Amino acid sequence: MPAKSPIYYEDVESCVEEVISRVGQRIVLGIPLGIGKPNPLVNAIYRRVKTDPVLRLKIVTAITVEVPKGSSDMERRFLEPFVARVFGNYPDLEYAVDLRLGRLPPNVEVAEFFFKPGGYLNVPMQQQNYISTNYTHAARDLMESGINVLAQLVAAREVAGELRFSLGSNPDVTLDLLPMVEEARRQGRSMVTVAEVNREMPFMYHDAMVDPAAFDLTIDHPRYDFRLFGAPNMPVDSADYMLGLHASALIRDGGTLQIGIGCLGDAIVHFCRLRQQQNARYQQMLSDLQILDRSGDLIRRVGGVGPFEQGLYGSSEMFVNGFLFLYQDGILKRRVYDSIPLQRLLNERAITEAVDEQTLRVLLDRGVVPARLSGADVGFLRKFGIFNDRVRYEDEYLAIGETLRVPADLDQAESYRAIVAHGLGRQLEGGIAMHGGFFMGPQSFYQALRAMPEAESQRIGMTTVQRVNHLYGNEELAVLQRRDARFINTTLMVTLLGAAVSDALENGQVISGVGGQYNFVAMAHELPGARSILMLRSTRESGSGITSNIVWNYGHTTIPRHLRDIVVTEYGIADLRGRSDREVICALLNIADSRFQTDLLDKAKRAGKIPPDYQIPPHHRQNTPGQIQARLAPYREMGLLPDFPLGTDFTEEEMVLGQVLKGLKTRLATKGDLMKTIVRAMTAGTTPEAAKHYLARLGLDRPVGQKEKMIQKLIVAELRAGGHV
Repeated sequence: MPAKSPIYYEDVESCVEEVISRVGQRIVLGIPLGIGKPNPLVNAIYRRVKTDPVLRLKIVTAITVEVPKGSSDMERRFLEPFVARVFGNYPDLEYAVDLRLGRLPPNVEVAEFFFKPGGYLNVPMQQQNYISTNYTHAARDLMESGINVLAQLVAAREVAGELRFSLGSNPDVTLDLLPMVEEARRQGRSMVTVAEVNREMPFMYHDAMVDPAAFDLTIDHPRYDFRLFGAPNMPVDSADYMLGLHASALIRDGGTLQIGIGCLGDAIVHFCRLRQQQNARYQQMLSDLQILDRSGDLIRRVGGVGPFEQGLYGSSEMFVNGFLFLYQDGILKRRVYDSIPLQRLLNERAITEAVDEQTLRVLLDRGVVPARLSGADVGFLRKFGIFNDRVRYEDEYLAIGETLRVPADLDQAESYRAIVAHGLGRQLEGGIAMHGGFFMGPQSFYQALRAMPEAESQRIGMTTVQRVNHLYGNEELAVLQRRDARFINTTLMVTLLGAAVSDALENGQVISGVGGQYNFVAMAHELPGARSILMLRSTRESGSGITSNIVWNYGHTTIPRHLRDIVVTEYGIADLRGRSDREVICALLNIADSRFQTDLLDKAKRAGKIPPDYQIPPHHRQNTPGQIQARLAPYREMGLLPDFPLGTDFTEEEMVLGQVLKGLKTRLATKGDLMKTIVRAMTAGTTPEAAKHYLARLGLDRPVGQKEKMIQKLIVAELRAGGHV
């Protein structure tokens, strides 16, 4: 980066004027996905362009989040107090609000390469402007789109006496973009980089830490601080728990883990914790639920059921809340080091993280360092904690402390004895337990990161997706670090031939995006010992009824069938890698919902892909939601399957009301249940005392008018039906 200092602004409007003066009337603004967006700056630019038709603005980004508002009167009553408490002063992005209301001005365009899941279904403008790309290609594609302004929310802190910025939640693409911006400048392109300091953003170290000179302009004033968007944990239901239990047994101790955000990731983390803390009970669950009977061979071959003695290393494009739980519980503890020879020796167990004379001896015997040390060798040994910080290299001598000075030649007995006695460290330093590209989660997650002591925070390496999501650039080190990797992702549908549908519908409507899923699936086929695990619920429910998520074929795929690997539903595990089409079909039929198995089997037979006389084994013909509920009921009664295993921002009252409103919404949207629900509400009788605090929370304790009275009756009836009053 050029040796310069950014221009500081305490007023965002002045910064906007400077941006326009540098790049002209057409602004192409690149901003991070998720929570790294500098909302006050983006809103100020957007407002400026809205009021001046001469200006043009294109925003290129991903995952634009919005504060939930509710689509009905009941939802708004529920959400407004919750939003005020949890989201605080978070400022919505005004372009997103206008997009949803259909009032984006003609001189503004918004393009995203990953949508908030389901956020822009049936929003034509966004469907038309969607950029389909791998996450690892995002920086390249942003530059190709012509960005001339790169803006980012940052944290600021003094480190070793110097002011440093941290890219915080989003070094993922920005780290790749910054050198591209400098190259564009060298080619004569007008470019501006802007940092907005936010004291709520956790300060992350390592690659995420940059010189303030990386930015041309910096906005820094407390009035622009705002609470980061906190994605609340969602409840984990029985199907989610069965999925998580199956997946948790496929994770190998001493291996590498990637998971995503949401209830399925929370379920996996919950069972990893149970596997660690209550192992006998965990194994009993696997046995009682017949998971070991059906998939025991696969689990023994690729996973495990014992505690995590060696621990796991996290390598995931998204550093989610669950990883922090695994770290705090001593599961995410296998640290990796940015040194090929050190990592190889650790993998071979030739050395441990404890430093002693044996460590030094192995390094010398294996030629990692020569006996006659150079300044670079001493720097290497100090960097990784093999030499302590009392050792310095001075003109072919080793200075140890203030008085001891010996030749920098460990073949000499005097030098060797001096280093062993006074110069060795105690533990390897610089180990990383978690590499991530970006993070997002609940408010408690951000608070924990802000409060984390520096020594702990240093074990989290926020970095670029170019490093996390594929092998290229440093394959040898990546292979050593990511041993026994389990890349666990969710998908929407799987075809009976093993292709996966994760990002869009066959009519072209985009639900989310490819993101890093293709990268991780492909990487699982390249890394020794790695496996891709795709999880999906076997069915989905909509107003038109229940539909199978295992289908014969589909007009769009995200993961082609030649990359099929492991697929998990709530009913079991299908190992598809290297199997014939017939074997793949049989395996997927076994984990499909039994209400759809016959139809799926018939389609496979008509296509000639399975023998005409094939029958699904009887023990796989009982795959029903009722069976799942019944089998898990004892564990729910024991308290092993809480609704929110990683905690929640909802109060006890809100958790009940959430269930009530969800159930009511489903029933009112289903023709068969609509009239029954209304009749039940109208005949419910007087309001019980126990229901009044729930009604007060929704502002319905004193209903006004017929509409509010009817809503009150519906709520009371649903509370009764759920056994809450």
